[in-house]
Amino acid sequence: MNLQRVDLNLLVHLDVLLREKNVTRAAEQLGITQPAMSNILRRLRKLFNDPLLVRSSEGMTPTERALELQPRIREILADLTQVLEPRTEFRPYSTSRVFRIMTSDYAEATLVPKLVKALRSEAPNVILDFLTPSDVSYRDMEQGRVDLAINRFNEIPQSFHQVLVWRDTFSCLLSSESPYANRFNLKNYLKAQHVWVSKTGMGVGFGVNPEKSGGLGSIDQALQRLGQKRQISVFTRHYQMPAMLAANKDLIATLPTRVAKMQANNDSIKMEEPPFFIPEFELTMAWSPLLQHHPAHRWLRQLIMHVARQIVDEEENPPQEIPVTNHLF
Repeated sequence: MNLQRVDLNLLVHLDVLLREKNVTRAAEQLGITQPAMSNILRRLRKLFNDPLLVRSSEGMTPTERALELQPRIREILADLTQVLEPRTEFRPYSTSRVFRIMTSDYAEATLVPKLVKALRSEAPNVILDFLTPSDVSYRDMEQGRVDLAINRFNEIPQSFHQVLVWRDTFSCLLSSESPYANRFNLKNYLKAQHVWVSKTGMGVGFGVNPEKSGGLGSIDQALQRLGQKRQISVFTRHYQMPAMLAANKDLIATLPTRVAKMQANNDSIKMEEPPFFIPEFELTMAWSPLLQHHPAHRWLRQLIMHVARQIVDEEENPPQEIPVTNHLF
């Protein structure tokens, strides 16, 4: 193939077509007419010797070749953007950029407070817009409308960049007056009533079905593997609530250890290890390939990872308390 005769704009059009899977919507995105978009699709089919998008009962469906091309096209366009953009030095202290970050409630409780503190020092004029998983779709991220997502992902589009922030385990919170406080075993765990807390998926959330324990997350899946099921009385999507709810003598909250440690800060609440094995989970940071090489974005990612490492280091090596001594003068 003679590359000199290939119009690179076709790759931009292909990227939008594969994202929208609709000729009319793709034309609207690019500000051209629908017939012009249809003509471009014909040229793309000829270029790649493949139909790329075929009509089905669900609309336009990408072919196997198109699915193979999509992440590679995204990377090529991101690299071209980096090459063509003028090189400017990013100055964190003077920038007033708005960063839109999707965070789960778990990430907000554990990571965000120290991240904000670091940003107030490093970039005091930055504006932060934190969004919930229900506010954001993968399309928003793919198109760069959201800078980052920090979440526990079950799956994520192949084209996205991602990095592990940290791993965490689970712990249980219960009242120190609970009848199970001194005999915390699996049998008594199953006798108790429980608080379920989670909201990590992308998109608008819906009410849970208590009967479908396998769909309730890793805790209930771990119990299901043992042929057991807990009795859940309260469902919540906010990690601020479990400690207050666990103050009830008959309730137990099982939640990520980093959150549990933050909430088990009084004598009325006990923190215990779960009486059965629950696999640890990963907190991941993900972003669009369109933002991979942007200097401001790269700086923010590095800062987030620096703050995350500090949090983990402080947990593993807590500062030693200096004993108070009385001095006579």
